[in-house]
Amino acid sequence: MIKLYEKGAYLLNGTELIEENEEAAAIMEQKFGGQIVDKKEAAKGTMAYRILEAHNTSGNMDKLKIKFDKLTSHDITFVGIIQTARASGLDKFPIPYVLTNCHNSLCAVGGTINEDDHMFGLSCAKKYGGIYVPPHQAVIHQFAREMLAGGGKMILGSDSHTRYGALGTMAVGEGGPELVKQLLSQTYDINMPGVVGVYLTGKPQKGVGPQDIALAIIGAVFANGYVNNKVMEFIGDGVANLSVDYRIGIDVMTTETTCLSSIWTTDDKVKEFYEIHKRPEDFEELAPKNVAYYDGLVYVDLSTIKPMIAMPFHPSNVYEIDELNANLMDILDDVEKKAKVSLENNDVNFTLKDKVHNGKLYVEQGVIAGCAGGGYENICDAADILRGKFIGNDEFSLSVYPASQPVFMELVKNGRVADLMETGATIRTAFCGPCFGAGDVPANNGLSIRHSTRNFPNREGSKITNGQIASVALMDARSIAATAANKGYLTPATDVDVEYTKPKYFFDSTIYENRVYNGVGKADPSVELKLGPNIKDWPVMCALTDDVVMKVVSVIHDPVTTTDELIPSGETSSYRSNPLKLAEFTLSRKDPAYVGRAKEIQNAEKARVAGEDINAANPEIKTVFDQIRAKFQVDPAKTEIGSLIYAVKPGDGSAREQAASCQKVLGGMANIAKGYATKRYRSNLINWGMLPFVLDEDALPFENGDFIFIKDIKKAVEQKADVIKAYVVGKDMKEFELRLGDLTDKEREIILKGCLINYNRK
Repeated sequence: MIKLYEKGAYLLNGTELIEENEEAAAIMEQKFGGQIVDKKEAAKGTMAYRILEAHNTSGNMDKLKIKFDKLTSHDITFVGIIQTARASGLDKFPIPYVLTNCHNSLCAVGGTINEDDHMFGLSCAKKYGGIYVPPHQAVIHQFAREMLAGGGKMILGSDSHTRYGALGTMAVGEGGPELVKQLLSQTYDINMPGVVGVYLTGKPQKGVGPQDIALAIIGAVFANGYVNNKVMEFIGDGVANLSVDYRIGIDVMTTETTCLSSIWTTDDKVKEFYEIHKRPEDFEELAPKNVAYYDGLVYVDLSTIKPMIAMPFHPSNVYEIDELNANLMDILDDVEKKAKVSLENNDVNFTLKDKVHNGKLYVEQGVIAGCAGGGYENICDAADILRGKFIGNDEFSLSVYPASQPVFMELVKNGRVADLMETGATIRTAFCGPCFGAGDVPANNGLSIRHSTRNFPNREGSKITNGQIASVALMDARSIAATAANKGYLTPATDVDVEYTKPKYFFDSTIYENRVYNGVGKADPSVELKLGPNIKDWPVMCALTDDVVMKVVSVIHDPVTTTDELIPSGETSSYRSNPLKLAEFTLSRKDPAYVGRAKEIQNAEKARVAGEDINAANPEIKTVFDQIRAKFQVDPAKTEIGSLIYAVKPGDGSAREQAASCQKVLGGMANIAKGYATKRYRSNLINWGMLPFVLDEDALPFENGDFIFIKDIKKAVEQKADVIKAYVVGKDMKEFELRLGDLTDKEREIILKGCLINYNRK
């Protein structure tokens, strides 16, 4: 059972919940001998408040300016981050910055360019004083758990699943520019976030794993935005019933709720984790104060959660596996109807009903991988289920990726790798590929069950615009193993009679000591950076002009647009270090005509900046300005010309800044949306100098291909205007209203300057 409180809740002494309602004030007075309990003061009793207060430099807890303790990135993001920081005057890394290599680690396509990125990273670690983790050593988040996390600390990562709350660390996944600010000794500026309690009680059923709990929570809170941009604080007597590996498995998936961060109470089990990893000094006991107020509360009875499955194409599309098996055709019909929204305007024939064989759902592939699935306990339990069984020699396959070399080593030593290999499963090194579409791509029309983080369209690597379609369903490693033991027929782990052996974990630190370069405090300015031919600087970007003209070049009506749809992951990842090359893939899986349209209007802006004839560069522009000048005084030579996209709710998913920067590189000036799915995507837009407009109207006042004119936009940003008048260019110059929402003074200055690089340029 999962219950969402309608309002907030008080937690007393870590155990007693009092729901906020008409009787709550009287109950609290009675509890405290007639003393009135101030809600605002009680909100300071959360663990989140304590950690944020310790890292806030503003002196104002309503307007936070956070400095993080450590940073972490991987090889899809760190090149762009460091290039941005270099352009802004980077001298050395002011805090520990870890560069892991777990996304492009296979170096499978693009010639030398992937390894060039790795060598660039190593040279940066030497020059600026960072930590470099070579390919195949660990996925980014496992290394952070093993070597970076600390009680009461804060870590910022350029990957959306930067979540170490189970270890007592508040971690945030953001776009690269936010890390750039930290590298330049600037701050992470946000309003004080709401804090939602997640009260765990009871004990999970045998066979129910952390992914099952996580999916159940995601299903309860995603669509209604219950924890959107808030901190999830895990509390309750049920926490003690979970191992640390289990807590980590739930925690990493909090990203899929669209929360800002997470934090858990810590105990002796967490203390033992730090001792095992030879860092006992990093443990800190964390618990709410005797009185703590939460802005909302998710009540989870762990004993009621059953094995879950998130059907394509979102982690919130959840069902109990038993429910799915009992109502196969009805649920598959519903899944196919939901999928049509994501697959609109693509010429693919999507169905899962052909997977039903003799009344059972057959899947072609199982994958246990990455920061969510590749943990020690997940793989040991999967091995126990599969021991002595065989996955068969038909279409079904199973691959397992331990999350780090130390985990892999221990699985080899205790025989679990041999147990799995005997079944027909294959064991791989630490790699994030199956989580972002660069590994284990199924056959066309295939269905893959994965203990990984996401199952968006194309997340498994297929290309819908090429007529390819495959599907990912998210499941826990235990039920994946049970399905594998049943040779591909969907089976919950609770149906399997198995004795889980739970072997003790021994961490071998020498693996990292022998291979990881640690240059913290040893910056060497004499080191020359290794810049491969694909590593390019960001193009020059202009400051915002007084007035702007923007062409609508894409209109997306999906309820939610993911960052994978804005800029595909997978095979494009090799080009992340080349802004112009990567931009060619923008919206390629959602609106293949976007790049061409954006470039056409960008030609006019390039001509304007160069002082050339804008009419010759784009024949539409003369008519556009003629219609504008019939009503307004405007100088085309001093008016920025660009493109914009409209999407209902863009930005769910990855923290990759390229979802915004690629639009900017192609001349993008703005997004218009009903709302933004995540803070991190909106922040990426702002840091690349793009206007994050919000449109309140239900009916669009413009169409794809229309031009939008905004008079005095620079003044509106400077003067913090609440409402901005915009005009659809035409004979009648139809007026409508946009909003920019809450912006900090720094964010306004970044937009005015044209991007974060310009803001920081010396």
